[in-house]
Amino acid sequence: MDWSDLQYFLAVAQGGSISQAARALRVNHSTVLRRLQRLEQQFGVALFQRLPGGYQLTTAGEALAGQLGGVGEQIERAGRQLLGQDLQIRGSIRLTSTDTLFASLLTPLLAEFRQAHPGVQLQLVTNNSMLSLTQREADMAVRGTNRPPENLLGRCVGRIQTALYASPAYLARRPQTLPLEQHLWVGLDESLAHLEQAAWLRARVADAQVVARSDSLVGMVECVRLGMGIGLLLCPLADAHADLVRLADAAPALDTQVWVLTHPDLRAVARVRALGEFLYQRLSVDPRLQH
Repeated sequence: MDWSDLQYFLAVAQGGSISQAARALRVNHSTVLRRLQRLEQQFGVALFQRLPGGYQLTTAGEALAGQLGGVGEQIERAGRQLLGQDLQIRGSIRLTSTDTLFASLLTPLLAEFRQAHPGVQLQLVTNNSMLSLTQREADMAVRGTNRPPENLLGRCVGRIQTALYASPAYLARRPQTLPLEQHLWVGLDESLAHLEQAAWLRARVADAQVVARSDSLVGMVECVRLGMGIGLLLCPLADAHADLVRLADAAPALDTQVWVLTHPDLRAVARVRALGEFLYQRLSVDPRLQH
C-alpha cells in the first residue's frame, strides 16, 4: 500500500467531495479520484457512496476513518516538534500576509531581517485569506484582524487606521461638501465583504453610487488616486501618496488590529522565534500604527 493514498482518503472523508479534497491537497480533481480508486481496489471494498450531494462513507469507509482518526495531526505534530530541534537562525521561513501589509509595512523590515540573518530564506505568500498554520501552509502570519484564531500564538503590534480620501481631480468635479450618498465611491468586492469598511459602506451608500470595487485594498488606493471616486483607505497606504486628500479624521470604529502569529509547536524554532520577535519590536513602535 502507498501510505499517501490514505491522505487522499481522509481528505475526501473530511471534505465530503472530490473537489473539496483537491483544493485541500492542492492537486487536481483527477489525481484525487485516481488515488481513491486505487485504494478501494487494494482493499477490495467501496469506501464511499457516490451521491448527488457528495461522497458519503460506507460502513467499510467509516471503519477505516475510525482507525485513522488523528493520524494526520499526529504526523504534523511530529514534524513541527522535529523542526523545534533546530536551534540555529538559518533555514526557510514561510510568511503569509496581505498585499496591504507587505506594501505598507513589512517588506523593508524583512529586508533588514535578512541582512542581519543571511542564513534565512524567506518565502513570502501574499494572500488576503487566512492560510492554515496548523496544516503548515505557512510558518508565520502577519494579519490585520480583530478576531485572531484562538489556536495560534500571537501578539498584537498595534492598530491600523482607516479614513476617507479623495484625489484633487475628483474634488474639482464634486465638492467635498456633498452628502456622502451623492458622492461616487470606490469599494470592496464580495471577497472582502467581511471587513468593517465594507459594512460601513453598505449601511450608508447605495450600490448604484459605488462605481468600482476591488479585491485589494492596494487596488482601492489606485482607483481613488485616479479620481474614480472617494474611498475608505488604510492610512499607511494612503498617506504615502501626496496626491490624496484626507476628507475626515480616521474613524476608531474602523481600526484593525495587526497581529504577528505562529503555531504553538513552532515557538521553539530559532528562526521563527527570531523573526517573530524582530517584527514585534519594530512594528510596536512604527508611527504608522496606533499603539
